[in-house]
Amino acid sequence: MATTARSLHLPTPPKPSNPSHHRIPVPFHIRPRPQRLGRRLAASSSDLTSFPDPAPTPNGVYVPWAAAHPAAAAAIDVDAATEAELRENGFRSTRRTKLVCTIGPATCGAAELEALAVGGMNVARVNMCHGDREWHRGVIRAVRRLNDEKGFAVAVMMDTEGSEIHMGDLGGAASAKAEDGEVWTFSVRSSDTSLPDRIIHVNYDGFAEDVKAGDELFVDGGMARFEVIEKLGPDVKCRCTDPGLVLPRANLTIWRDGSVVRERNAMLPTVSSKDWIDIDFGIAEGVDFIAVSFVKSAEVINHLKSYITARSRGSDIGVIAKIESIDALKNLEEIIRASDGVMVARGDLGAQIPLEQVPSIQQKVVRTCRQLNKPVIVASQLLESMIEYPTPTRAEVADVSEAVRQRADALMLSGESAMGRYPEKALSVLRSVSLRIEKWWREEKRHEALELQDVSSSFSDKISEEICNSAAKMANNLGVDAVFVYTKHGHMASLLSRCRPDCPIFAFTSSTSVRRRLNLQWGLIPFRLSDSDDMESNLNRTFSLLKARGMVQSGDLVIALSDMLQSIQVMNVP
Repeated sequence: MATTARSLHLPTPPKPSNPSHHRIPVPFHIRPRPQRLGRRLAASSSDLTSFPDPAPTPNGVYVPWAAAHPAAAAAIDVDAATEAELRENGFRSTRRTKLVCTIGPATCGAAELEALAVGGMNVARVNMCHGDREWHRGVIRAVRRLNDEKGFAVAVMMDTEGSEIHMGDLGGAASAKAEDGEVWTFSVRSSDTSLPDRIIHVNYDGFAEDVKAGDELFVDGGMARFEVIEKLGPDVKCRCTDPGLVLPRANLTIWRDGSVVRERNAMLPTVSSKDWIDIDFGIAEGVDFIAVSFVKSAEVINHLKSYITARSRGSDIGVIAKIESIDALKNLEEIIRASDGVMVARGDLGAQIPLEQVPSIQQKVVRTCRQLNKPVIVASQLLESMIEYPTPTRAEVADVSEAVRQRADALMLSGESAMGRYPEKALSVLRSVSLRIEKWWREEKRHEALELQDVSSSFSDKISEEICNSAAKMANNLGVDAVFVYTKHGHMASLLSRCRPDCPIFAFTSSTSVRRRLNLQWGLIPFRLSDSDDMESNLNRTFSLLKARGMVQSGDLVIALSDMLQSIQVMNVP
């Protein structure tokens, strides 16, 4: 039942001849509903200290529903891990916070990628700082095969290196340990052979000119710290003052007299010549997101988006702005407005601002993104100790909990999943903590009083925004099981996600790329479904397909929206 572009059409009462499928008029009368399929998650005192591995499957082999029922599955696509979670735990216990995993040597194999997908990975990140393009091509195509063959909807994010000051490779070593008092040499000398131990190549030719004796070098956001003691031509000798793990291609930040030295960095381009080649590679491989490192202004984002549009021939690649420098903080709102999403890269950001400011900056970025309807990822050192150990520190759990409580769209693993010893356990920790904090939030009825500002650019968009705001409020007040939204480009689904309703949001789209991109946003469960302009037909077909897969049952209460017809309906599943 459609509306015109300037009216909100409320559904009419049901006809007596069709009691099983009806719209509910205003005021609403909610009848008792049957018990949900599947068990609820138990909330116990051990939820934050016991992190379960993914549930075992028959014979140890994960078999998605789609693989067992190919005929029915052909009509609708849903992420296999989410589908299993829905059938196992019911609507309300599905995870809303999305999870991003950086893929590296520890997780690049087909079996490891599938284990991460089963464990809840929504987005696979490839970091162009490490590895060559052939290696990244293999990872991207392996993720695509996993989606096609196993029924997942994992998106791919390519992260550019950026043109800030970086260390070189470590002679092929995966890492090196810097011990207290050791003297290391940072050199701009180029060499075709591997450098001896404790000699590190620096990619910036002006490095030896810029630093002074007494300066401090922060490696990888402070994972190790050195003091400059002597300059010898192109070589800079430094003493380790804070021991730590040194990784290949790590960022270097120079501090002098208690503040970061920015003059030279500010002159470096945001997108380097290597980055442009990597971006062309990402476009050719059809990645879903490109994350831009060390963004300084909105101009860079707008330029890159124009370039992608011209080169990608209609493909829809989102641009993620990484907030990791003082310059980005000065232009924060304009950068967020220009981007398709934001990453709070706390490691490098913490190397440029006082550490005590990082938590408040994180909260500000998360709130601003929510206001401007942009997905936000909290990243860097969430579970850093799990690179080496099988359980996190309690402080790390508290940090993850705070990001979930702030209602960030996604959390990201970096070294924990790329090179750590326990990538699946680290992902399990993020999943378990997210589920527990989200459940606590709903039980406490903590509907935040965040006043969402108007983000509409046209009258038609304003209608969609008002419909979504109303639908989210209705969903909370009525205790509905799910909100269904039919969307071509994902805009109305994104507006619903912004409202953070208590129930999950089932987003139906005919576009495979839109479906993957929606997998980054809070609370959205994206489906690929061929639809029509007939809302009744869409609903009847959706109910039939989802009931056949055991994902809904008769009596479930849903709110249904469409950005094609700008309509809103409330009904029980027949």
